[in-house]
Amino acid sequence: MQLTLRCVLAVGLVSILACAPKPAERGARVGLVTPGSIADAAWNAGAYQGLNRIHDSLGLSISNVEAHTPAEQEEALRSYAAQGYELVFAHGFEFQDLAERVSHDYPRTVFIVTSGRRAKGNVAPLVFRLDEASYLAGMVAGGMTRSNLIGFVGGMELPPIESAYQGWVNGATAVNPSVRSRKIYLNSFDDVAAGREATLALIRLGADMFHHNADAAALGLFQAVKERPELRVFGANADQTRLAPANVLGNAILDLPHAFLLVAGEVKAGKFRSRVETFGLAGGVVRYEMNPALTPSVPAALRARVQAAADSIAAGTLHPVPSDSAA
Repeated sequence: MQLTLRCVLAVGLVSILACAPKPAERGARVGLVTPGSIADAAWNAGAYQGLNRIHDSLGLSISNVEAHTPAEQEEALRSYAAQGYELVFAHGFEFQDLAERVSHDYPRTVFIVTSGRRAKGNVAPLVFRLDEASYLAGMVAGGMTRSNLIGFVGGMELPPIESAYQGWVNGATAVNPSVRSRKIYLNSFDDVAAGREATLALIRLGADMFHHNADAAALGLFQAVKERPELRVFGANADQTRLAPANVLGNAILDLPHAFLLVAGEVKAGKFRSRVETFGLAGGVVRYEMNPALTPSVPAALRARVQAAADSIAAGTLHPVPSDSAA
């Protein structure tokens, strides 16, 4: 049985419980709390796809909640745990402290913080080295830019997002030392209009290559770039080619469904042990993929250089964001 919870959370546990799913009759249950819309075509959509893969592959009951504020997010985590959910995905770096606080009262629930930073008790993080894929995207941008100015739009200045940004810049300058970069943080993952305005501001500065990590707000970036056929953009967290097919050169992708399924399989089998689980290019959960329609526009020598860098990153001999500078 698949349970999907799409109600808007109100402040207060009573409201959370009122719109929460009824307990499943049997079998393990898996909950997902996202900080934004599962229709963002990126970070949250990937998590929702992962939740559905758990249902389809393992036959577990599932439920999801969108919770935008810290108070709502903590209430949602607490609601799932109070109902006896065995596994709850808290989708984002910002959930780390909240999950740890709730876990003290519910030691039997496994809380997985995606892009978290530490394992503690029954709370464990999944760390995604998106900077490895963003580095490769940056290499292409650095080799293809005509203005030598590249732009980045971020939702909030969180460590995983800043790390992906640094990977993007480092990749670009590795190919083209003359490249300059400008970034704008929106302080929102949902404001599509703000994403568009930030992109237009970067265009006015002369940027012609764009990358992002802004979830639904990035839809505004794609809208702005799509109106300018000479501009190029790189998707983040998912294959976003369909958002601007003539402009997307490639995508820095996270295979969230695969990572979610691995964890859920361990929990179902009773074999899960709290730890920091890191995913990068080496395991295939993180990857960079070119848009086949635009690949011929990328010089063969540059494509070969990108592939060589990908091999070196996977082998551990190239570090897109050195540890002493990582956020």
